[in-house]
Amino acid sequence: MTAGTHDGVVERELRIAARPEIVFGLLTDPEQIIRWHGIEVDADARPGGIYRVLSNERGHVEAGHFLEVEPFTRLVYTWGWAPGPFDVPASSTTVTFTLTPDGDGTRLHLMHTGLPSPVPVTAAHGAGWDHYLARMVLIAEGQDVPVDPWRSGNMGA
Repeated sequence: MTAGTHDGVVERELRIAARPEIVFGLLTDPEQIIRWHGIEVDADARPGGIYRVLSNERGHVEAGHFLEVEPFTRLVYTWGWAPGPFDVPASSTTVTFTLTPDGDGTRLHLMHTGLPSPVPVTAAHGAGWDHYLARMVLIAEGQDVPVDPWRSGNMGA
């Protein structure tokens, strides 16, 4: 995985041993998202559609709306907490996934922009993406994924 986290931006790039259709489904289908992220998901993957994930048992909700949905290649949505552990209001940031075929797998590029400028906030969101992307990769590659230790709301525990 290639990682970059700087003031207000989280960027990740990784190769997944699964076709883009599989990865795209894991990013857009509520039944697939919940396998690697959150405990309740409402996602309507079309421009203007809702993106809402109840992240944990403490009631932290991620909320935004889909902006661009290009099957198997690109996904853009607004994102923020409503309420949550950081001062990042719902729909105040932008998450962009770009999927590129790479042999029998997929190269995933994530760019999360618009995070508040304090570096610790950006770094915390980078750690969150690392945690959840690792879980998604396991599922995409057909491996078992353990129960998420962050379900209780103890992020980083």
